Amino acid sequence: MSLLLEPSPDVILAEKIYAEMGLSDEEFQMVCKIIGRKPNYTELGLFSVMWSEHCSYKNSKPVLKKFPVTGEKVLQGPGEGAGIVDIGDGQAAVFKIESHNHPSAIEPYQGAATGVGGIIRDVFSMGARPIAMLNSLRFGELDDARVKYLFKEIIAGIAGYGNCIGIPTVGGEIQFDDCYDGNPLVNAMCVGLIDHKDIKKGQAHGVGNTVMYVGAKTGRDGIHGATFASEELTETSGNNRPAVQVGDPFMEKLLLEACLELIHCDALVGIQDMGAAGLTSSSAEMASKAGSGIEMNLDLVPQRETGMTPYEMMLSESQERMLIVVTKGREQEIVDLFSKYNLEAVAIGRVTDDQRLRLIHKGEVVADVPVDALAEDAPVYHQPSKEPAYYRTYQSMELDTPTIENYGEILKQLLEQPTIASKEWAYDQYDYMVRTNTVVPPGSDAAVLRIRDSRKALAMTTDCNSRYIYLDPEVGGKIAVAEAARNIVCSGAEPLAITDCLNFGNPEKPEIFWQIEKSTDGMSEACQVLGTPVIGGNVSLYNETNGEAIYPTPVVGMVGLIHDLSHITTQHFKQAGDAIYVIGKAQPEWGGSELQKILHGEIFGPAPSINLTLEEKRQKQLLEAIQTGLVASAHDLAEGGLSVAVAEALFGGKGLGASLKVDGDAVTELFSETQSRFIVSVPQQHREQFERTVSDAYYLGDVNKSGTLVIIDSDHEEILKEDLVGLESAWKGAIRCLLN
Repeated sequence: MSLLLEPSPDVILAEKIYAEMGLSDEEFQMVCKIIGRKPNYTELGLFSVMWSEHCSYKNSKPVLKKFPVTGEKVLQGPGEGAGIVDIGDGQAAVFKIESHNHPSAIEPYQGAATGVGGIIRDVFSMGARPIAMLNSLRFGELDDARVKYLFKEIIAGIAGYGNCIGIPTVGGEIQFDDCYDGNPLVNAMCVGLIDHKDIKKGQAHGVGNTVMYVGAKTGRDGIHGATFASEELTETSGNNRPAVQVGDPFMEKLLLEACLELIHCDALVGIQDMGAAGLTSSSAEMASKAGSGIEMNLDLVPQRETGMTPYEMMLSESQERMLIVVTKGREQEIVDLFSKYNLEAVAIGRVTDDQRLRLIHKGEVVADVPVDALAEDAPVYHQPSKEPAYYRTYQSMELDTPTIENYGEILKQLLEQPTIASKEWAYDQYDYMVRTNTVVPPGSDAAVLRIRDSRKALAMTTDCNSRYIYLDPEVGGKIAVAEAARNIVCSGAEPLAITDCLNFGNPEKPEIFWQIEKSTDGMSEACQVLGTPVIGGNVSLYNETNGEAIYPTPVVGMVGLIHDLSHITTQHFKQAGDAIYVIGKAQPEWGGSELQKILHGEIFGPAPSINLTLEEKRQKQLLEAIQTGLVASAHDLAEGGLSVAVAEALFGGKGLGASLKVDGDAVTELFSETQSRFIVSVPQQHREQFERTVSDAYYLGDVNKSGTLVIIDSDHEEILKEDLVGLESAWKGAIRCLLN
């Protein structure tokens, strides 16, 4: 569409073109009032993407304010490209998680690949070198042909981009439930390292300074991607393929290295990724955060297609692009720096003092709007909230403990459940050892990367059990944070902070907004108690297909600090003779459990309860035991309960086995998913000191060389005896079998 064919302000109003862009009648009138006239087509495009939920958080800001965002080690909280926490010695960890759900549902390979590329840019825009990638993925059940296609393509997209750019993909989680059939979740997390002195921000300071465009040329891909991400999926969503960007990891590698060299140049004033809403969001946000304005000449924007309009250039979400502000008069230094990497660096504008975004095209002013109206002053909605009927029904249920005839068969079935089964099929496609810093690869509770030239390491994980959150959002929100912290502690690390990705349905539905409110209440309380502030993240709403919402899925990404490499711990039993302990007693809690799903084909009832004070105590005691050298292995009890955790601890154990005795009701002890529990192995010589350090640890038995798992109940009856080779084969082959 040429400029001459763009509809006039009167036509925009008469034909409600603004509604097609995602603006309501009231929002259109707000735009008119803000700028004192009807907007033209380009200006309307600017407001429509910046006021989308994806960019403005207009429906979620009220709940996000509840999160604790400060702490002794927080150097940068929410509001910039990524959050930053101090890890000592003048170093810091930089990390963030973001969603690319809707694009991945429509074009799974590119949707996943560009999700990876975007989160990497968020991290290196802060001046940090990305060192690791993680992900959190949700799919429908693997008996569906389209789900299999989405699963394979999304994994391929993650691997394709991450492997090419040379950043290891070291961890994550994958869960499967019918509610994600049409709306998979693809949440990508990146972790980086930085020296305090190199931290940069996306701010356009200094009137007269030069605004420069660096990286790939702008095309027509991704236009209105932010708007697309802020609406429900329907049967016609496939028509939005042009809203899905196309990535080039080789270009991104060049851009990454150029930007990491750039941060050492004192001519650099500010830098920000052109992510969602592209040139619009980067320019408006950089100016708004600095209290300045920006004027740009769009004729100077590098373009890979002819005849692009201002609307198209400003809304394009072409990948591998950054916007920077540099000191006036030093532009050539920047041009020369980027030319070494065969990248363009072009001056396209300047910083002004009028707090406006002004766009010039072919000698004409084609947009002139206040930057704060696009960014910080976007509308905020306090949506109505209503407790869903199902919640009260589930809360009133009393669930009987199931009767199990064959414990071994149930354990095998649990190990074959795709949510529990080995994810080797996926992570074997990732290069998780590139750069040779990965100490603990995928497959344990948390991935661990060493920090070169030090005795320190970083542990990292993603976690969320959306079934619990569906049954009880507040309790489930607490559990999501607590389980992530358990994963970090089991690796020998001190939890530092979290980044979150809040994946929910349509917030305009009161029952959905209630889920958002309650789950963030629970997450906030857990963060307060466990000392893990929220330093950034992403909100992804409208995750619905034809009106049916996904389970509420607020994914938690957490990073922890291992103070000494000798503290690194994994989940696998190490040697015969070690004593096996479980920390915490089980309660008959079945709502949302894997056993319930197997036996009934659905979930119902109350979620497991959690006591955050008890959680904190157990985590601190276990971490102290690990740091004192008392623990050989540690693993948190999650899906499937104790039985699955013991089996996982034995897998890969080179012929190791175990003989255990459980007290109380065997079904509850083995299969309940009671919270705040761990299984650990302890060398015999450390048992006495371990028991003094961890107050509620219960001895179960010993690791042996039998290659068999034997479990005896409180009546001294052998209720389970399974060969580990068979169990591990079932666990390892389950997903591969379903995909064939």
